[in-house]
Amino acid sequence: MEPDADLAAIGRLIGDPNRARILQVLMGGTPQSGSALAEAAGISRSLASAHLKKLTAGGLVRAQSHGRQQLYSIAAEQVAEALEILQLLAPAVPVRSLRGSARMRNLRWARTCYDHLAGVTGVAVTEALTARDAIGEQDGAWVLGSSGARVFGEVGIDVDGVPRRTRPLLRPCMDWTERRHHLAGGLGAAVTTELTRRGWVRRQDGSRIVTVTPAGYAGLEEWLGVDLGRVRADAAA
Repeated sequence: MEPDADLAAIGRLIGDPNRARILQVLMGGTPQSGSALAEAAGISRSLASAHLKKLTAGGLVRAQSHGRQQLYSIAAEQVAEALEILQLLAPAVPVRSLRGSARMRNLRWARTCYDHLAGVTGVAVTEALTARDAIGEQDGAWVLGSSGARVFGEVGIDVDGVPRRTRPLLRPCMDWTERRHHLAGGLGAAVTTELTRRGWVRRQDGSRIVTVTPAGYAGLEEWLGVDLGRVRADAAA
C-alpha cells in the first residue's frame, strides 16, 4: 500500500541538527535574519543559508524581504503546532552546565510558542481564563466563553476584531514542557501581543524565552487573579 503523504520528506528536513536548531529559534515567533540564525545555531552564514533554502523549499519556513535583508519565520501556525507536538515526543537534551540548566528553567517558565504564550506562565494564564469563563469547551472544541468578550476587553482586546480568516479564533495547544494546554489561535496571539505592548512580558532577542516583568506579575494578578509568585514556587517544588 502506497502512503498518502511523504512523511519521510519532513523527517529529512527536520532530521538535521542544525535545521532543527534553526526551527526551534524561529518558534519564538520573531522573524530572524540569516546571520542571526547562523549565530544561534553555531554554524557559518553560508551553511545556514543552505539550510534555510531547504527549509523554505520544504514549506516549513517563510522568507520575506525587509529592506536589503531577508527575514525568516515559521511558515504557518500549523507548522509551529506540529513542531511543538514533536517536541513532546523527542527526548530532552541533556543539561551539562549551570548556564544550560538556567536556560531550561527560564524556557519552562515563560516562552513563546510561535506567536502565543507558553510554559508555566502560558498554562497559568489559560487556566485562569477558563476559570473566569472567558474560554470553554464544547463538543470537544475550545470556544469563547460567556464572559469572553468582557474578560478580554478588560485588557483592550476586541474579540470581534481578532483576525480569524486564516486561523481559528482560539484553540488548545499542548504545552511541550507542562503537558497541559495553553491558548493558541488568534486570541492566543492577541493576548501575547497585548501583554508585550503593556510591558508585562518582554521578549529576548534570538530566543523563545520571555521575561515576565514586575508589571506583568502585578497586571496578571489584577486581571486574572494569577499569583505568579505562588505559581513559580509550586512549579519549583
